[in-house]
Amino acid sequence: MEPQILIVDDDTLLLNSLGDFLEISGFRSVGVSSAETALELIRQNGFEIVLIDIVLPGMGGLELTAVVKKKYDMDVILMTGYQDEHSYEMAIESGASDFVIKPFRYEELLLRIRRVLRERELNRERNRIMEKLKKLATTDGLTKLFNSRHFYNQLQLEVDRTLRYAHPLSLLFIDIDNFKVYNDRYGHLEGDKVLARLGEIIKSCLRKMDSAYRYGGEEFTVILPETGAAEARVVAERIRAAIEKETFMVENAPADKITVSIGVTEHRSPESITEFIKRSDRAMYDAKDQGRNRVSIHPGPDASNPDPR
Repeated sequence: MEPQILIVDDDTLLLNSLGDFLEISGFRSVGVSSAETALELIRQNGFEIVLIDIVLPGMGGLELTAVVKKKYDMDVILMTGYQDEHSYEMAIESGASDFVIKPFRYEELLLRIRRVLRERELNRERNRIMEKLKKLATTDGLTKLFNSRHFYNQLQLEVDRTLRYAHPLSLLFIDIDNFKVYNDRYGHLEGDKVLARLGEIIKSCLRKMDSAYRYGGEEFTVILPETGAAEARVVAERIRAAIEKETFMVENAPADKITVSIGVTEHRSPESITEFIKRSDRAMYDAKDQGRNRVSIHPGPDASNPDPR
């Protein structure tokens, strides 16, 4: 689809002739004579570029430019016939991408428009790349869960928040039972399929505020903000049961059953993150010691039963 350009100028002759030229040059254009009308159109339409005359009735072009750049993803090219009163520096400081002096050749303006459009596309591509790199830096490629580096950063934020507002915070440690045996029997490719599917199952059992991570190997963690130990145990049981129900197929035949052991802990102020993680890890190993495929809980400070075993 051709880029859409808005022209804002109180010179009717310029609006009509420039609009015709842009249409011939492959653009869609709309022309208006005031900043107020322009803002109404901008709210309703997605323009790529706005051509604005600096001197307008009512709201001026510099003020309009500032509003457009603050609220919308659009580039502005300012136009003026008063070269002595307005400078390129003034235009750029207002947020404009370019500045042209009237009278100008339409071919020159066309070159400037195309340059601004190229820069817009380059910026979009750069932003896409940066977003992809950011995602790669925080996401495990196999399970699509967050990775362990992001886990430590997020857990620090959540601990700081729970200390500040005195809200509960719980942590789950999840480990696949006898996963080495599964890998040895069916191969690592089949094991990877299990890890990927478990990532999906774990995410499906969580609320929007919760976050899941691949901690390493066959271990996962889940951060549960504003969640006490008792509620966290309910989440852990939901995850455990959902994984136990899942049937994994290898060469069109059911493979060995996959189960997990889960440790649950609630943060105990003022314990460090390291100790919080260690308690979760110990709770998970307690679940394994108790026979696997179960949840073991190390409650928070207000729990009435400090040792559920």
